[in-house]
Amino acid sequence: MNKFIKYGLLSAGGAAVLVAGGLTYIAATFNPNDYKAQIIQAVKDKKQRNLKLDGDIKLTFFPSIGANIGKVSLSEFKNEKEFAKVDSAHVSLALLPLLSRQVLVDEVAVSGLKAHLVKFKGGKTNIDDLLGKDENKPSGGVQVKFDIASVHLEKTELTYSDETTGAKYALKDINLKTGRIANGVPAKIDFAALIQANRPKLDVSVQLQTTLTFDLEKNRYQAEGLDLQAKGGVLDISDLLLKAGGNASANLATQEYSAKSLAVSATGMKGKDNFEAKLDAPALNLSKNKFSGDKLTFNARLDGAMGNIVANLSLPGLEGNAQSFKSSALALDVDVKQPEQAFKVKLSSPVYGNFEVQQFNLSSLTVAVNATGDKLPNKSISSEMKGSIQVDVGRQSVNASLAGGLLQSQVKAKVAVNDFSNPAIRFDVDMDQLDADLYIPKQAEGDAGKKAAAPEQPFDLSALKKLNLEGSLRIGTLKVANVKSSQVRIDIKARNGVANISPLSAKLYQGSMNGSITVNAAQATPGFAVNQSLSGINIAPLLKDAANFDTLEGKGNVTLNLTTQGNTVSTLKKALNGSMALNLADGAIKGINVAKKLREFGKSSTSAQTQAADKAEKTDFSELKASFRVNNGVAHNDDLSMKSPLLRLAGNGDINIGNDSINYVAKATLAKTLEGQGGKDNVGGITVPVRLSGPFTDLKYTLDFGAMVSDAAKQKIEAKKEEVKTKLNEQLKGGLKSLFK
Repeated sequence: MNKFIKYGLLSAGGAAVLVAGGLTYIAATFNPNDYKAQIIQAVKDKKQRNLKLDGDIKLTFFPSIGANIGKVSLSEFKNEKEFAKVDSAHVSLALLPLLSRQVLVDEVAVSGLKAHLVKFKGGKTNIDDLLGKDENKPSGGVQVKFDIASVHLEKTELTYSDETTGAKYALKDINLKTGRIANGVPAKIDFAALIQANRPKLDVSVQLQTTLTFDLEKNRYQAEGLDLQAKGGVLDISDLLLKAGGNASANLATQEYSAKSLAVSATGMKGKDNFEAKLDAPALNLSKNKFSGDKLTFNARLDGAMGNIVANLSLPGLEGNAQSFKSSALALDVDVKQPEQAFKVKLSSPVYGNFEVQQFNLSSLTVAVNATGDKLPNKSISSEMKGSIQVDVGRQSVNASLAGGLLQSQVKAKVAVNDFSNPAIRFDVDMDQLDADLYIPKQAEGDAGKKAAAPEQPFDLSALKKLNLEGSLRIGTLKVANVKSSQVRIDIKARNGVANISPLSAKLYQGSMNGSITVNAAQATPGFAVNQSLSGINIAPLLKDAANFDTLEGKGNVTLNLTTQGNTVSTLKKALNGSMALNLADGAIKGINVAKKLREFGKSSTSAQTQAADKAEKTDFSELKASFRVNNGVAHNDDLSMKSPLLRLAGNGDINIGNDSINYVAKATLAKTLEGQGGKDNVGGITVPVRLSGPFTDLKYTLDFGAMVSDAAKQKIEAKKEEVKTKLNEQLKGGLKSLFK
């Protein structure tokens, strides 16, 4: 037995020495460079490509058999243009396995490889000829066992162009180092490259380190200790830093994939906004028919113009397949912090989605909002609404139905959105109450003077040009700009830059309002039209609440038919045109008591007296009618008619709405006695001119007693003339009678 082993080892050693000697002889006598011309011609004849072998070809035979190739280039098919080139390449095969008819690659090293792949407009590529089947290739032959000791690529560049779309992609500065690559053997992978593209825009450097284990026969792959980093720009995101880590496996035969402890994070800038994002998947499984995840979480943070925003999304119990998915309790938390206020939004609902029809449903949605800020009512508000949302991506539609508390109101709302590129919004909303003034910033003390000194800022209606909106809003009680109303209904249609609100109706101040408002932002200068009828209105509290104008009392009707243009409030006021009408009963003009002033005046004075408005004084009326023509912000009146037991008032003048001032002259004709307003003097029939002038905030009343005395004297002269005329007529009649007798 020992002799058998001894002779066997001697025989094997002798054979090895013999083979080594033979290979040494071949290496010493054979020069592959002598066959360059034949190789080049063979490629030309068979592939119709030009091969250039500018470097030396060196063969090695021991301890491994291999070849070192210098500079090599290959042209395009039937074209002199270069397709690929290599600065240097080395491939070696393990020698001993070759003796047992097995091919084991010992090492692959390539440096300076550059290749350009093109997809032509017809759909073919510039490597179709290289991928074609070789009919002369013999069947069977040497068994190849996939086992590579190491792979080393450096200074490699691969590019791809698609002539049909204009897309271009490039992998530059590729560096790849591996350990042993073989079935069932964990191989360390170290990869780095620069990725560039124009569709989408990419400029990213990538580094990947992992340990890869595979089974080619069963088509299984597993990556452990995955460490991926990417830096650069993507789309309009700059300074991107992407990191991914975890363990992943894939079975391509059964199309099963899984990831454990997968963590992906990204930071970068979008414009001037900084963002951070992170995805965690403790256990994620995907297969040809289904997928599942224990608890996927996504966290994001944004610092920028909108403030500091933090969002957390959780998808527990995620499961589904190629057609659909569901999660038992989707939860989204959003925290927004701004300089003057902060918001917290919580959204939760089971979620269901269907990939085939692209439909998604949040069937039991709860949305809670909490906001804090010094300018908010009581410095905080909280709301909670429940309902459902359906999204149909294929039809580009969203339907939402929600009910609950919002802005300290109880709300029922239905909203539909169609066409995501140009959204058409439809809504139907019911609110029990709304105090809009709680959410309108209040002017602090001392700001009035600063605001007057600062230039007025124009308002922007550009968003209205793209707005496609139609719906109805109903509010039980409403307060806005201190005006109180109830049973409010607002129907709005907005399209192509024109918004029409009709009807705009409500109950207010013991009466009602009905009419319409039109806003036209499609034209160069925004235009507005107001057509409103107020019936049975108590005018005093309305004017007081709306404009702090405490000069008129009474109940009745007001009509407005006005148009204007402009992009500031002052411009709109000065551009008002149209008409207004007033018809009131049982009221008073506040600020002066005409009867009292006449009594105090006496009959001897001929001077005029001017006084400021006195809130304690007023002149009563039983009826007041007036119509106005409005031209460029000035409302002119010629038909004022006011009646009372003591006065008949007529007049004309202007109310300058653009400048907030009045210049008006009213002529009051007194009754026979002033009794009823504190006097018993008999001054009946006298007309008193009363001039009302000045800004709304500082009105002045002027009673022209001189004109009153002059008018009284004229009345006496006219009366005397009538008396003489009457006597003369009587004498003439008497003389004629005597003549005919």
